[in-house]
Amino acid sequence: MNKNEIIKDAESRMKKSVEAIREDMAKIRTGRASTAILDHLKIAYYGNPTPLNQVASVSVADARTLTVTPWDKSIVPIIEKAILESDLGLNPATAGEVIRIPIPPLTEERRVEMTKLVRAEGENGKVAIRNIRRDANHHLKELLKSKEIAEDEEKKALDDTQKLTDRYVEQVDKLVADKEVEIMEV
Repeated sequence: MNKNEIIKDAESRMKKSVEAIREDMAKIRTGRASTAILDHLKIAYYGNPTPLNQVASVSVADARTLTVTPWDKSIVPIIEKAILESDLGLNPATAGEVIRIPIPPLTEERRVEMTKLVRAEGENGKVAIRNIRRDANHHLKELLKSKEIAEDEEKKALDDTQKLTDRYVEQVDKLVADKEVEIMEV
């Protein structure tokens, strides 16, 4: 592995970390309806745990309501039960084949809890990015040790790795800040 491959690998891993954080943030409930909060929900469909979005259409009816329309009418009660038993604190209401899910406004206490959760997610993401930097730096130092690169090349590569790290940590900070604003919005 040469220094350019090490840096490219670090960058692709950092990108994946930021993407994972973005997905995790989408699952965190705010006061506004978003189909992403049901993305991780799995239901027992013919004995197999199946993602909700593979057995039903999930959409936003208005700012505070989600609708779930199953493609198979027989699974309406199963979906309803899965939503009730999830950790989302939602109470679905069934009207025929359509399940309506009102999104209750968050209490001030719950908003503060959610922002703490968002900050913790962000911190975990930054730690992951710093670990990727550490791995890349370790590989670069090994290249120097085995005399595959000169000291000045190693210094420049370490500097590039730090710039990458700073850029991706900044992206995580922006995701956290945006999500906090979204949560605190009444």
